[in-house]
Amino acid sequence: MKRLALSDEDAEARRLVISWMTKAGMEVRIDQIGNVYATRPGTDRTLPCVLMGSHIDTVPTGGAFDGTLGVLGAIEVVRTLNENHVTTLRDIEVGFFTEEEGVRFGTDMLGSAVTAGRITLDDAHALTDDDGHTVADELVRTGFDGPAHHRRPIPHAYIECHIEQGPILAGAGVEVGLVTGVQSISWQRLTVRGEAAHAGTTPIEYRHDAGLIAAEVIVKLRRMCDSGTYGALRATVGKITFGPGQTNVIPDTATLTIELRNPVDQQMSAAEEHLADVVRDLTARHGVQTTLDRMAKRPLCRSTNRCKSSSPGPPTTSDWTTHRPCPVPDTTPRKSLRSAPPHDLRRRREQRNQPHPQGVLKPPRLRQRNRPPRQRNPPAGQSSRHLSESRPRVLCFPNYQIRGLRAHVSSDSSATQSSG
Repeated sequence: MKRLALSDEDAEARRLVISWMTKAGMEVRIDQIGNVYATRPGTDRTLPCVLMGSHIDTVPTGGAFDGTLGVLGAIEVVRTLNENHVTTLRDIEVGFFTEEEGVRFGTDMLGSAVTAGRITLDDAHALTDDDGHTVADELVRTGFDGPAHHRRPIPHAYIECHIEQGPILAGAGVEVGLVTGVQSISWQRLTVRGEAAHAGTTPIEYRHDAGLIAAEVIVKLRRMCDSGTYGALRATVGKITFGPGQTNVIPDTATLTIELRNPVDQQMSAAEEHLADVVRDLTARHGVQTTLDRMAKRPLCRSTNRCKSSSPGPPTTSDWTTHRPCPVPDTTPRKSLRSAPPHDLRRRREQRNQPHPQGVLKPPRLRQRNRPPRQRNPPAGQSSRHLSESRPRVLCFPNYQIRGLRAHVSSDSSATQSSG
């Protein structure tokens, strides 16, 4: 599937999603960067809303559910609330953001970065794609240069359902995971300028081969990942071009994108510094010119304490407490939308703690203290220790923590670790 941001395909999908939002009775607005929000009013519209959503643009070879799951799932939540005549205290908003993938205009999470103030609107509008089209022009062309201000009100909470895009959950036999942090991301563009020459008549020792430097950088990046010196570093060269692009001509230019990801900011900085040293060494050794340009950079961002409190243990390979958490705009305690008699609450508690007939345990309510749910009357033959061993399984990885919802995982099961 190919649905690049602000392309004709993206515009068609946007109009379709907006039609579904409208049919669900929601109030739709579009902001100046093309982000789309749809509101289901609550009873107290002075309170910050609960925002759900994701994105609908894709990479050139994207899957059907990347981003789209979070948007369509949020619309389905609103439909379900409508069908059951449920009234909420706060407004519920469903949104999708412009150019979250970053593959067309070179900056990932563009729409959400603008609304959060990380990128100015003017800078975002000035970004261009490979054909020279600017974000501003494409917003006008597709009709999504909306009138709403690009800095939206801060929501009370943000919820996004997203596919894993990886093999860890399936490999561990876990159906649902809770991400407790977003790792640091660095995008850079390396441009190498050498000298074009005939491939057959130019001896090796006389060459200034831009393609050779690009190849050495790629190999060096992999060795950096394998070394373990930079923690759970992930390095990817996803795009590379050579000039003049002839079979029998030594490349005089090479341009490649370099993406680094790391769950620890200090290790990310060390990896970037080492990469810069490698490029300088190759430049001097091969007699070429190089330019390393910053495309995007985002530091590690941890989930709020309310989210992490549902996970019984810290990550095993990084100390989240050494990093600043993402800002929590609203710490107002949640209010119950309806009251229930005490006996009904006790019954719900008991039902929630009972194992599901198919072997899947319903997720327990977030707790202040980190301990497994208790049953007042354990089944015959089961001790409290047995019940604690049946708690949901938690798998810890370098860049995020997964809370599994499978029940009855034996205490001697070994948790799978990600090797990066």
